[in-house]
Amino acid sequence: MRTQVTYIILFLALVGCQKENKLTFETLSLDETRCSECPSVEINIPKALENSKIAKSINTAINEEIIETLNYDDELEATTIKDAVESFSNGYWELKKLYPEEATSWEAKIEGKVSYEDADFLTVELNSYIFTGGAHGYSSQHFLNFDKNKGKELENWEIFKDREDFEKFAEQKFRNQEHIPLDGPINSTGFMFESDMFYLPENIGFTEEGIKLLYNPYEVASYADGPIILTLSFADAKPYLVRSKS
Repeated sequence: MRTQVTYIILFLALVGCQKENKLTFETLSLDETRCSECPSVEINIPKALENSKIAKSINTAINEEIIETLNYDDELEATTIKDAVESFSNGYWELKKLYPEEATSWEAKIEGKVSYEDADFLTVELNSYIFTGGAHGYSSQHFLNFDKNKGKELENWEIFKDREDFEKFAEQKFRNQEHIPLDGPINSTGFMFESDMFYLPENIGFTEEGIKLLYNPYEVASYADGPIILTLSFADAKPYLVRSKS
């Protein structure tokens, strides 16, 4: 009986520690639509509240991603989200000057959330929709991965022990999912990998379901095909990760 009580206490302590290791976030919501004719810009992103190195790294990386997404004016060096909104707006007004009858109002919507967090890693998922005229807008998803212990953003290659080994493993899983013959060209069923060779996507992130490999529209397939997603369970990916995940 005493042993059972000890196990329960240890379990509760472990759960408490895990909760304490979680960072605190609030949602930062911005509606930067400045006039009835101006481009519509809506932003809802997580903001880390701690005064720590990792919190600053997260907030900086998110801001930089949004700035890059909204930067449409080469003459304006955007360093803040408000600068980026101005850049996006300037791009629209310049186009309207050139084609006053054809220019339709631009739209930008960016939503963010924490898709995964444990004691070591944290991933932020950003979903954006940008419309700057034409037949349709462009939707994309981006992952930002962070090492909480080192307090820094991770490049994709830093997640894996050996990127090439993981790439070979991922290719087999991708071929199985997409019904591509193992001995045939990767583009044999209609994909558009450059040089007809498999490669990892620009966006790789942790989620509760596992490691998500996401090819945004146009990356390896047409816009009509939408995003191409391969989700690998942590159990399958464990041998390839720098740190093992439960």
